[in-house]
Amino acid sequence: MPRKPQPEASPVADFETSLDALEQLVEKMEHGEMSLEESLAAYERGVGLYRRCQTALEQAELRVRLLSDPQDPAAGQPFEPPASPDA
Repeated sequence: MPRKPQPEASPVADFETSLDALEQLVEKMEHGEMSLEESLAAYERGVGLYRRCQTALEQAELRVRLLSDPQDPAAGQPFEPPASPDA
């Protein structure tokens, strides 16, 4: 029986899943109980997870820019919080 294609995860869900997996991987690596080969494989997987997180964040930023000004998404400016009165 042919497999049904899985629906693509939303960028937010993909980000959260990838970030969670990356945090667990880092915690496991920090314990220092992995062999060199396992550490290298974990590092490689971590780089892939990091890239997935970065891509999801870039997609979210693009969506925000498009929602802010669909005619000129490049005109969006980074959010600058107001200066605190203590500064």
